[in-house]
Amino acid sequence: MIKNPTSVLLVVGMTLMISKFAPSQTIASVDAERARQISDKGLAEGNPDGRKEAVTALSLEGPTDEAFSRLDKALNDKDVNVRLAACASLTALKDNRSIPLLERALKDKVPEVSFAAAKGLYELDQPLGKQVLLEILAGEKKTRSGYFASEKRDAIRMMKNPGGLFKFMVKQGAGMAPVPGLGMGVSSLESLLSDSGVSGRALAAASLAREKDEETVAALREALSDKDWSVRAAAVHALALSDRPELRSDLLPLLDDKKEAVRYRAASAYLRLESLNARGNSSGSARNR
Repeated sequence: MIKNPTSVLLVVGMTLMISKFAPSQTIASVDAERARQISDKGLAEGNPDGRKEAVTALSLEGPTDEAFSRLDKALNDKDVNVRLAACASLTALKDNRSIPLLERALKDKVPEVSFAAAKGLYELDQPLGKQVLLEILAGEKKTRSGYFASEKRDAIRMMKNPGGLFKFMVKQGAGMAPVPGLGMGVSSLESLLSDSGVSGRALAAASLAREKDEETVAALREALSDKDWSVRAAAVHALALSDRPELRSDLLPLLDDKKEAVRYRAASAYLRLESLNARGNSSGSARNR
């Protein structure tokens, strides 16, 4: 005779639950290991295009220890496109663990990778990222010590005529967040990037479009008189999106710029800021009534 039927039923129930769920847990574990092996195989592919795809896909994994470990190794890949993809994925993960890895990538000997790392740090609201972009914009005029000392200044000079990688990074964010202000003035930016004469410093200026602090605005205002037309055009683009009507007078000299790409942008930028100014005055008058 069973003394405690309730205990027996409880044991039987637990046994059935274990037998029901244990196989599925085992299958899930096997599937996870298979997925891990596929990812590792991609990261070890002999074809750099395959490695790039695997590194890009790591941004979907989320901020796991495994993802960061793999991206850490990818930053040492011999192929520049793989390293660029690593910077992009680190930025997309939006995690503080990306910061030291992107700071390391700033020291990459290839300018495109340094630029991608700076842009990534900037998207993660790290002051160093913004500092580097400002130094790129300043170019060789910035002779005092900054992040770009001696050897990095060589990289800045190499940015004078950037290749498609640079333009792709600014146009698409290299898998990062879109360029600030891309929704507004997208045609202006697309046209600028399509020109073969656009410089790396111009791309840095375009990347700073969302900034409204005095240091950045001062750098962009100075860029309005740069000898490089693409830097002037990019500075106009960025200042137009700053939504600061008081800057419209800075654009007036550029209404006579010899370069059409600068002159027409300056005219439209001025009208945009003038419109914002008129709206501001109108709302102010309405409040005072």
